[in-house]
Amino acid sequence: MRVEGVTVRFSGLLALDDVGFTVEPGSIHALIGPNGAGKSTCFNVLSGVCRPQHGSVRFGDAELTRLRPHRIAALGVARTFQNIVMTAGTVADNLMLGRHALTRAGFTATALRLPRAVREQRVHLERAREIAELVGLGLLFHTPVDLLSYGDRKRVEMARALCLEPRLLLLDEPVAGMNGTERARTAETVRAVRDELGLSVLLVEHDMGLVMRLADTVTVLDFGRRIAGGTPDEVRQDPAVLRAYLGTGSEQAAHPDDREPDPAGPDPGRHPHHPDTASGPESQDPARQRPDRRDPAPPGSAPQQQKGVRSA
Repeated sequence: MRVEGVTVRFSGLLALDDVGFTVEPGSIHALIGPNGAGKSTCFNVLSGVCRPQHGSVRFGDAELTRLRPHRIAALGVARTFQNIVMTAGTVADNLMLGRHALTRAGFTATALRLPRAVREQRVHLERAREIAELVGLGLLFHTPVDLLSYGDRKRVEMARALCLEPRLLLLDEPVAGMNGTERARTAETVRAVRDELGLSVLLVEHDMGLVMRLADTVTVLDFGRRIAGGTPDEVRQDPAVLRAYLGTGSEQAAHPDDREPDPAGPDPGRHPHHPDTASGPESQDPARQRPDRRDPAPPGSAPQQQKGVRSA
């Protein structure tokens, strides 16, 4: 998938500003950034939920920016969401929903349970079971989803997306809300899915430790702009990324012993200034207020910075 010059405006708010990156075939590509950076908006553009004012999103030879979500899904792009979306029933029932786009028997043949429709449903059910085994849900295949743990329900959503047989899987915060054990298990599942099915994965995630261990390539957004991209090692040392997550000021440069640790370090989730562990929401943090891009600062002006506070 190639994303080039994508710009999205919501009235006066510039949500994405000339964003571009490429997801290579068979790779795990992470899209990261502080809260409000534009990651979810970018996912909505890629899946057809939101149309950009400018730019191009090409998947193979197809241009996606003017296609409806179901047409994009039919081309082989599947996604999950931050919030778990389930239907009543068992794990099998939810996974079979992902096979709907691949079903050839019509409504009448299925309702009357004609032999052709029954055979097709049996094939789809067996494939759904194989995918459940791949993500670690084999023993829970006939279990009602209401009885599952939070982590297992997140895996059901991933498995349902995989039932579409996608070539590109979009994962929106796949380990959000999980404990350490569940996070490690999900990371192994994502890697196994990529290796077994040979698909590409684009994920949005706030767990920087997981991202740096799992991703082949990382793209960083901040205030709707792409500020960095490359391998995990390159991104974790990029000054723009450090400024976006931690802020840098003259006081920190003068006192290196007082510098905060790298956000991609062993346990960035415990960092007091990391955007995911801040004591309040982003809207309450003056350092993360989105600037008004309709009235930029005059050239040459330099806003003053305070220690530990990032300039807007």
